[in-house]
Amino acid sequence: MSKPLPRKIAVMGAGSWGTTFAKVLADAVPEQGIPVQIWARRDEAAQEINERHTNSRYLRDTKLPSNVTASSNVEEVLANADLVVLAIPAQSLREELAKFAAHFEQDVVLLSLMKGLERGTDLRMSEVMAEVTGIPADRIAVLSGPNLAMEIAREQPTASVVACTSNETAHWIAQLCSAPYFRPYTNDDVLGVELGGIVKNIIALAVGMCDGMGMGDNTKSTVITRGLAETTRLVISLGGRLDTLAGLSGLGDLVATCSSSLSRNNTAGRLLGQGLFIEEVNDRMSQTAEGIKSARAVFDLSRSHGVEMPITEAVVMVLEGNLSVENMAERLLARELKSEGEQH
Repeated sequence: MSKPLPRKIAVMGAGSWGTTFAKVLADAVPEQGIPVQIWARRDEAAQEINERHTNSRYLRDTKLPSNVTASSNVEEVLANADLVVLAIPAQSLREELAKFAAHFEQDVVLLSLMKGLERGTDLRMSEVMAEVTGIPADRIAVLSGPNLAMEIAREQPTASVVACTSNETAHWIAQLCSAPYFRPYTNDDVLGVELGGIVKNIIALAVGMCDGMGMGDNTKSTVITRGLAETTRLVISLGGRLDTLAGLSGLGDLVATCSSSLSRNNTAGRLLGQGLFIEEVNDRMSQTAEGIKSARAVFDLSRSHGVEMPITEAVVMVLEGNLSVENMAERLLARELKSEGEQH
């Protein structure tokens, strides 16, 4: 490893994915004894992690390794951390990061686990990170893939993608999170990896809606396939690569998120399909369904680049109360007939 091992790894966010990834990091580097510390917003969560080595609100009885600790004190968590992992709701990033940045170590590397576009700016999380902190792109990375937190917490095997413009940085992070049950690959197409992880949440909402209305596997398979097609159109129009969308952060993440009851976005869509209002869905969800928050930003981004995204558009209309769930499928099927390979 050309870069030295980090003195410490900080994970900012004690939700299901942040806590699970802290476990992955601790399981990946136990022989190096690198401390992994989680920033928890609530004192009680930090206390439970420290005293019982569990985060029962999100991961039930999963035991965390002994080198995982937690604190609600931002300065304490970030002290001596050469790698900072960001696992907070996407729409909170700008505000929270401004507070974190004052305590970053010199030459810190940032890794985003977040999958969202910032509303109002349509910026990806890596772009927000660069804008707020001034940290160069070769020290900002993203991780994405078919990563349902509860399955990984149970050590069920999976793989993921670490993307950074610097291959050295991506490889360094990949080595730090390479656990017996977690296989990271590297990629330099940050845009493609991020957008694949963002748009799949919106497609998962659509699939969930179909599920909630009692539609069958043919319908859901159609939405997944056409969802990948519109995601690919957007990524390519913005300069990303086709092969990225065929990989773990594209097709892999899309299939996992659209087909699992553990997916927050799939669950939210299913509740909408069953007739609940968006406010009722949000009340029932213990964690943020990022697709709900990012759908409008993704649709605005697609329109500004002249990319047709009919599924995303229909989901936005449902979320904003301009289309009933029942009429969503009818709207999609009534579109003009065309070749499957057409790009618009």
